[in-house]
Amino acid sequence: MMTILRASRWLAGAGLALLLSGCGTVRFYSQAARGQWEILANRRPVEELLASPEPDPALAPRLRLTQEIRAFAKDRLGLPAEGQYDTYVDLHRDHVVWVVFAAPEFSVEAKRWWYPVVGGLEYRGYFRKEDAAAEAKKLRDQGWDVTAGGVVAYSTLGFFRDPLLNTFIQDPDTELAELLFHELTHQEVFLRGDTDINEAFATATAREGVRRWLREKRDPRGLKKYEKELEEEDAFAALALQTRERLRLLYKATEGQPLERRRALKQEEFAAFRRRVERLPTLRNLRTHASWFSAPVNNARLNTVDSYHAMVPGFERLLAANGGDLKRYFAAVKAMGSLTKAERRARLLAGG
Repeated sequence: MMTILRASRWLAGAGLALLLSGCGTVRFYSQAARGQWEILANRRPVEELLASPEPDPALAPRLRLTQEIRAFAKDRLGLPAEGQYDTYVDLHRDHVVWVVFAAPEFSVEAKRWWYPVVGGLEYRGYFRKEDAAAEAKKLRDQGWDVTAGGVVAYSTLGFFRDPLLNTFIQDPDTELAELLFHELTHQEVFLRGDTDINEAFATATAREGVRRWLREKRDPRGLKKYEKELEEEDAFAALALQTRERLRLLYKATEGQPLERRRALKQEEFAAFRRRVERLPTLRNLRTHASWFSAPVNNARLNTVDSYHAMVPGFERLLAANGGDLKRYFAAVKAMGSLTKAERRARLLAGG
């Protein structure tokens, strides 16, 4: 069964931001360089693994599938798949990096960290879980709302040849295809310093890529199942985004009121959000939402939903406005680079 908000398990530019960061401490830079080098140094060509006299029976079929997906991405979607995901690394852990997000206690505006090359991003990443936990604790002690967790993949935006990883290679077929299309989309277009636009664009494009892939495979049952999964995910995300907007208005309306009252009203809103999710018809008989609520819900957690979902419908409309032509669609997104972040968001939320 799909994981709600599965796209937030992978990130654009995370490794590149880690590797090129000059704004952190020597310790931060050192762990970033070591982590990225571990990945680059341990890559093994997929062709070599498949040509082995005794290929791994669990791994080999997944590697073959990824190469089919890569070919489809290049030939049918026009994504820059050449030289990407044709190597494999087993990291012997479940996540490639651990990422920290933060927001003020009474604001839904995400904290941003600045990095050379990629600009401002709304997360801080670490190759060791312990380092991410320490950063999260530091921010909580300073009064920030914080959420942190592991991700299974990231893109270096074409600066390196990204490998397949054990952290995602065994994902269900559609999730694996969606992940690869998502990350390759980041290499096609990446607007510096705009996390929300980049992630929503890659999410919308990856979804369309999976639809076309399933149609070409003549898999109507798989396509129907995938659309159902997206329907469930979007219903959940819509409630999360509504809650985020309610909180934005609440924080503004209660500014200057006693701290404890503001905190109580905030928690009431989160409790109401969970009740609304539990009443969703598409989720009534499922338990997929339970894991999302297993960790504390706060402003930072809701922001991860906003980044990946709020503007997805706008990008879908933009693709339709370009007649479904991906080349024209990519060009239209690249042209948004001349706009401010606020102008891009307003245009997409208004209908593209």
